[in-house]
Amino acid sequence: MSKNIFQIGNGDLTFEDIERIINENLKLELSPAAKERIEKCRNYLDRKIEESTEPLYGITTGFGSLCTKNISLDELNTLQENLVKSHACSVGNEIPHVIVKLMFLLKAHALSLGHSGVQLITVQRIIDFFNNDVMPIVYDRGSLGASGDLAPLANLFLPLIGVGDVYYKGKRCEAISVLDEFGWEPIKLKSKEGLALLNGTQFMSANGVYALLKAMRLSKKADLIAAISLEAYDGLLAPFMDCIQQMRPHKGQIETGNNFRHLLEGSEIINRPKKHVQDPYSFRCIPQVHGATKDAIRHAASVLLTEINSVTDNPTIFPDEDLIISGGNFHGQPLALVYDYLAIAMAELGNISERRVAQLIMGLRGLPEFLVAEPGLNSGFMIPQYAAASMVSQNKMYCYAASSDSIVSSNGQEDHVSMGANAATKLYKVMDNLELILSIELMNAAQGIEFRRPLKSSPYIEKFLKAYRNEVPFIREDIVMYKEIHKSQAFLKRWKCDF
Repeated sequence: MSKNIFQIGNGDLTFEDIERIINENLKLELSPAAKERIEKCRNYLDRKIEESTEPLYGITTGFGSLCTKNISLDELNTLQENLVKSHACSVGNEIPHVIVKLMFLLKAHALSLGHSGVQLITVQRIIDFFNNDVMPIVYDRGSLGASGDLAPLANLFLPLIGVGDVYYKGKRCEAISVLDEFGWEPIKLKSKEGLALLNGTQFMSANGVYALLKAMRLSKKADLIAAISLEAYDGLLAPFMDCIQQMRPHKGQIETGNNFRHLLEGSEIINRPKKHVQDPYSFRCIPQVHGATKDAIRHAASVLLTEINSVTDNPTIFPDEDLIISGGNFHGQPLALVYDYLAIAMAELGNISERRVAQLIMGLRGLPEFLVAEPGLNSGFMIPQYAAASMVSQNKMYCYAASSDSIVSSNGQEDHVSMGANAATKLYKVMDNLELILSIELMNAAQGIEFRRPLKSSPYIEKFLKAYRNEVPFIREDIVMYKEIHKSQAFLKRWKCDF
């Protein structure tokens, strides 16, 4: 098998797999075992429909509160196509193409497990879209998080039946025209297939995977930037010693202490004698605060990893047991809860970051007020702290628990929903704000450390600052600041932490 191809169906997906697939632009293919499972389940379902005298939810009946309406055998295909068309109600802003690709990947993997009753050609076409960068237009609002992500998944899969719009080669066009270009016939959905495509948590999961991978990166970058702030503030290393972490041995706290000791090893600034005996909490309690966020990321990752390797459509088909069970695996509660938790945890990284920014501009410990040589004539770093504070406040709004809400739908049949999609999309916004807040702290910390010269920080931090200064200059007098914030953000995105 080519190293540029990832084979679906040979085992569980991992976050490392997903990063490789997306970052290295790998192509997908179904494993022989996955093809066998898919065809076995489809053949079983076809036989079951022919033999069954009892109604099968969503297969020979209507959907939701229409589950009491029986559908004749000659109308089953139309039933599934109508389902996709009528449920394509996602609205709002177009979601990024990377999220669309993740939705395709996660749905193809879930269907490859062989409990959904789809045709092999249907899964293959999903993979064709992925491999050829045919990106359906999906919007960010419209899902209640049960029965899964109905509206955005319907928008995602409309093009399979030749309906809706896609982006292809950088242009927005009708899906049918792209199908014609490739010589693909629109998929003729068979019984159960519309439900298999639309039921499921792939919109929630795709947003969550993207946010979680970003959370893992930002957590490390938060440690690095906070270490530079500690140096700029002339802070103390004692709160990061291992012995104090071991007295309260939360895994994230111990890891944070280790990171700081590693990052600051060999620093002249941290090792020089200090006049002060304590730092403010925003410095002294970094192991506890950053560490708790690391633990939250780990917990969210474990839940999400289970989710992306699960079957979440409905009904679920068990060929070996001769069972078709209508259940609730599409309900997004497990994700909704951890997304709300993770949003709070990541927002706290921004909260404590902004407080360090504020400490650095107060004119304390030998630093000039607002981190410029001539404050008064120059406002210096006064207003970047405003911008950070604004985003910290906005993140607090996004920390409202979406999972605590529920609105009855489908005429009372779907009477408790997770709101996991709302939890996922606001988590995405928290991450965007956090990245900008950390970029502002980086600007302040790098500026502050210049006032400690000629003393040097650690070799690692000096290497980082040298690379940063190639793109963002030391600010001697007032300049237009938003450009420097954006340059700092771009630099931070590219930097790969290797500790």
